[in-house]
Amino acid sequence: MSQAVCILGVTGSIGQSTLKILQQHPEQYSVFAVTAHSRIDALIDICKQYQPKVAVVPQYKVDELAQKLKAAGLSHIEILSGEAGLIAVAKHPSVDVVMAAIVGAAGLLPTLAAVKAGKRVLLANKEALVMSGDIMMQAAREHGALLLPVDSEHNAIFQCLPSDYLDAERHGKPKLGVQQILLTASGGPFLNHSLEQLKTVTPAQACKHPNWSMGQKISVDSATLMNKGLELIEACHLFAVSEDYITVVVHPESIIHSMVQYVDGSTLAQMGNPDMCTPIAHALAWPERLTTHVPPLDLFINQQLNFQAPDVTRFPALKLARQAMQAGGTAPTILNAANEVAVAAFLQGQIGFTQIPQVVEQSLTTMAHAQANSLEAILAADQQAREIASDYIRTGS
Repeated sequence: MSQAVCILGVTGSIGQSTLKILQQHPEQYSVFAVTAHSRIDALIDICKQYQPKVAVVPQYKVDELAQKLKAAGLSHIEILSGEAGLIAVAKHPSVDVVMAAIVGAAGLLPTLAAVKAGKRVLLANKEALVMSGDIMMQAAREHGALLLPVDSEHNAIFQCLPSDYLDAERHGKPKLGVQQILLTASGGPFLNHSLEQLKTVTPAQACKHPNWSMGQKISVDSATLMNKGLELIEACHLFAVSEDYITVVVHPESIIHSMVQYVDGSTLAQMGNPDMCTPIAHALAWPERLTTHVPPLDLFINQQLNFQAPDVTRFPALKLARQAMQAGGTAPTILNAANEVAVAAFLQGQIGFTQIPQVVEQSLTTMAHAQANSLEAILAADQQAREIASDYIRTGS
């Protein structure tokens, strides 16, 4: 029986990779709903090809979308708007699978709605767990949702863990013989840059990742290593361990996507070419497997794999993320919100590359941490942190 898929963030790189997989398996999957933020022409092309029942855009884009759908003979596609529209399609009773690929805090509420509706949720929006990890995981257990990681690193960890690991008791320590999780990082485009060199890098340079094709925000996060910090927090929630049991390993080739070490001395690694279609296909079909266009790893070409410890002096964002996870409560929310503001300012030329972690650290230091025991508290902390970060960028104090 065909499964209906809702893709939150269909015009982004994850959304596009998801469509590639669905296109290869039309007998198993259909596109029920798609959402986009600003790329209306790209959305129209997707609607022409995949004929979704519903499309969601911001309110100010509704008229433009309606006109272009009508011109393309697609007036039968229902248009919803804003956050309410995102939530509506994420929990729609006709939807079986939700790809949560909206970047940033904007993806929190629709992802949570999908979880509370008991969907199979393919989680590419790490910020949702960074901000509300305890609430999200509790909701998944209470509503029977299947929350499967799409980030290549977390998907790799998932593949290396025992099949019943996520069902075991959650108490902050590894279980079922697991000793440690090794979270790999490419190191980004500036792995070998000095501090002085980092001060002068441009947005264009920061967005040019050596191994992966990604959007601007996540590319900058990868360059600062904040992306790895957010992934560390996400891994703590997904796999129910404290940050003490997660070690970040810089692996420039991006061939090993992460590893799990066991108490008997074994280390299991998931390997593959750096293509997001692989983890997407895995999460989409788990526990079965889907064919993809991704070529198998050629070990005769990829003969050398390198590993090193991250340098938190040149890349302090990773240290800040670990400290935020240790602090708990709303600290990860503050970290994420301040980082989103700082990255946007960097992309707009308002601050330098090395000032991004400075904005984050200032926000974490200035703002009091509260308990993250409700969505209201989390969203309030998110808003306040954005204001503090913006003020610091504007005034320097």
